[in-house]
This record gives sequence, C-alpha cells and structure tokens, in this order.
Amino acid sequence: MHESEHHGLLHNVAVIDIGKTTAKLALVDRESGHTLDSVTRPNRVLPGPPYPHADVVGLWRFTLEGLARFARAHPVGGIAVTTHGATAALLADGRLAMPVLDYEYTGPAATAAAYDAARPDFAESLSPRLPDGLNLGAQLFWQARAFGAEFSGVDTILAYPQFWAWKLSGVSASEVTSLGCHTDLWEPGNARLSSLVSREGWAPLFPPLRAAASVLGPVLPEVAAATGLDPATPVACGIHDSNASLLPWLGRLDPPFTVVSSGTWTIVMTVGGGLRDLDPAHDVLANVDAFGRPVPTARFMGGREYAAIVGSGAALSGAADLQEVIDRNVFALPSFVAGVGPFGAGKGRIDGPMDALGPGGRSALGDLYLALVARECLSLVGTGARIVIEGPLARNASFCGLLAGFAGVPVHPSADATGTAFGASLLLDAPGRPSGRPPDIVVAPLAISGLEAYAQRWRTLAGA
Repeated sequence: MHESEHHGLLHNVAVIDIGKTTAKLALVDRESGHTLDSVTRPNRVLPGPPYPHADVVGLWRFTLEGLARFARAHPVGGIAVTTHGATAALLADGRLAMPVLDYEYTGPAATAAAYDAARPDFAESLSPRLPDGLNLGAQLFWQARAFGAEFSGVDTILAYPQFWAWKLSGVSASEVTSLGCHTDLWEPGNARLSSLVSREGWAPLFPPLRAAASVLGPVLPEVAAATGLDPATPVACGIHDSNASLLPWLGRLDPPFTVVSSGTWTIVMTVGGGLRDLDPAHDVLANVDAFGRPVPTARFMGGREYAAIVGSGAALSGAADLQEVIDRNVFALPSFVAGVGPFGAGKGRIDGPMDALGPGGRSALGDLYLALVARECLSLVGTGARIVIEGPLARNASFCGLLAGFAGVPVHPSADATGTAFGASLLLDAPGRPSGRPPDIVVAPLAISGLEAYAQRWRTLAGA
C-alpha cells in the first residue's frame, strides 16, 4: 500500500505521550477525539552513574508492547509523539552517547556562573533563567564540560519528542516547539537557533528543522516486525506537550484566547497576547507554537505543588469545603517547588489551622492555591477572551469554578481526558483545522462568601 493511501484510509493515531510523571500510549480516533485504548506506566528516573537519567530502555519496551497491543485490536494509521520539555538525547553513530539527563538533577549548577555569562539575553531568547537543567542549554553546557570525551563524539542533538520519532523511523529532525520551550537555544523573533548555539559550536549537531506535523517516514522494519504494524505506518516529527494541548484550538478560536494545560506542570498560554511586557523574573516566557509563532506563557508546577499541599488521601472538594477553608483562614502560600512559577523565590508554607481540615478541606486548600496562582499567571501573560482548560484540571470542578470567577471571562473545560494526546494525534491530520468539537460547556463561577477578600489576603501574604 502506498504511504499516502495508508494515511488516508486509516484515522486511528497511536500517540506516545511522555509526561514528567507518567508515560502513556493512547490510540486516538482523530475524527471523534475518542481514545480507543490506552496504557500507562510511571516515568521513572534512574539513578546514576553518571547522573539521574531517563529509563529509555524501559520506555522503549513499553512503547513497542503498547503499539503491538493496539495493532492486534485496531488499524493504526500513524504514530505521533509528544513529550515534556527541557530534555534532549545526544547521539553518536546512531546510539546514545550518554544517558538522557533528568532536568531536575542539580549537576548543571556546577557550571551555572559560566553559563549565565554565555546564555543569550531574554530579549533574544524570550527564555527566563531557570534552576537546575530546566534550561536545556544549561544541560548541554554542563555535559560538554563535565563529560568532555563523550560530548566530543556527539554528532546529533535531538529534542525529546524527536528522539522517540527517530527511534521509530530512523530519521532525525529538529522542531520548533521543542527548541522554543525555555531552552535558551532558540531565537523566536528570527526563527533560528540562538547565539548560544553558535558560540558553543553546536549548530552542526542539530538536524534540519521539520514541522511538527511533517511525516519523517514509515516505521523502521524492525519496529513493524516487533509490533505487527503495517510497514507503511507513518511517523510524525512530534511536538512539545503543552503545545500539543494548544494545537486543537489554533484553528478554531479567534485570538486572544488562553489555554491552561495541566499535569505535573500547569501551563498558561495566551494566543494573541503581547510579548513586550513579559517578565522573566516571574518565570514568564514565550513558547513557540507548531507554526513557529511565539505565545506568551506563564507556568508553575501545579501537579507537584498540589500533591505537596494535599498529601495522600485527596478527595474531591465542593463549595462547602472551599467555604470552610476561607472561614478558617487557612492559606497555602507559594512556592512549594523552588525556583519556578510566579513566586519561585518564595518558600511554600501553610498559614492557619490546616489540621482542622478534613480530606475535602485539604483538597479545597489545594484547589484554591492552584486557582490563585493561575490567576497570577493570567495577570502576567494577559487573559484571553475565553479560557480553555486541558488535562486533569478540566475535571476539577472547584478549580474551574474558581478560575471562572477570578478571570471574569468564559471558562471551558475540555472534554478530552488528555489534551496532549488528542492534540498530538492531529499532527497526522490537518493541524490547526477545527476538530469539530466546539467548547460548548461554560463553567459557572463559584459563589463563595468572602472569596475575593481571601484572595486579596493571600496575595498580601504571598508578597504579590
């Protein structure tokens, strides 16, 4: 079967979705948006030597087993990849030259002073300085110096989505959503690799740019043999995960609009927002969308912070739980993950009698925290005419209702269980076209007595 015929006849897309906490394979019907099947596993970080790193072997086994499962039960028309950012694979002669570094490892701090002198200005990169390895450029800078012999043999640098696409297709590529997510490696204003890449001599190591939706090729013969996939199954270049959440809305909503993508990270992106007043001191940046356009973005590690506040035994909160937190004057104050988000310089703490709260109250405290920090993010990047919430927070009625009240614009929870998988599936369709699922649900703002006074007190305590 000719590749174009294979592409046209089958509309089920297998999506490899590697988040910081969980790896998922989903088989998505891109016409309806329904997930036909899915499998997950923890995205474990392996200890050194030589440093904490991704479990590439385990993830590859998981991927092949999941694809084989899908192929046994359904026709699979293509494969798309989406992953978290701040991660790269360094190849030498078609193999990993060193393990895939975990961006939370503190090793790059050893070269932080030299890196600060070498990295581009914010005006060039629209990328704030972040801790540890959250700037991908800082990882490469450290690896080049700490592992000089290994780094000297590197012939290819692949951002993480494109690494997995290469594993599947054998074709290497660079792509703008991955290069443009707080890496210091990209210059959004001129759509080119940054001055840091030139100064460090890394430019020859980056493969040619390809669009996220471009087909790199069919699966490798050994992948087809291991999974039972049709050998003509196309593999898309791949996309950064928060940009995958954004993609379904780019052709459907008129700017300005805001998408809140949630998971380990809560990413607030305002399409059509201004770039001139972005403040890197508050972890504000410009992501780059699938079409190469800068998008004002603020973010915080919402999933991680919620877990730190609520602990084990989280329960769904309701209006009565929120009211209890407000009446008892219990505040969760930022930041529970150091160095990131609008309050990255703060140290997270609880103010007030948290021990008096039951499971619902503790969850309500976490929901209030997420909504209040999300409101700060909106103040930093601008609030669109409407807000779409993607990922787990779309199913959190308290968060959605709180944000609707704070924002004062229509808030729509996405119907997708995960916006990243559906968005990535569109890479093998027509990215940016309407998907046929308008945001018809509008959340009513929650009427909680004393909420605005509580919010103002929270901002004062937080040092806003």
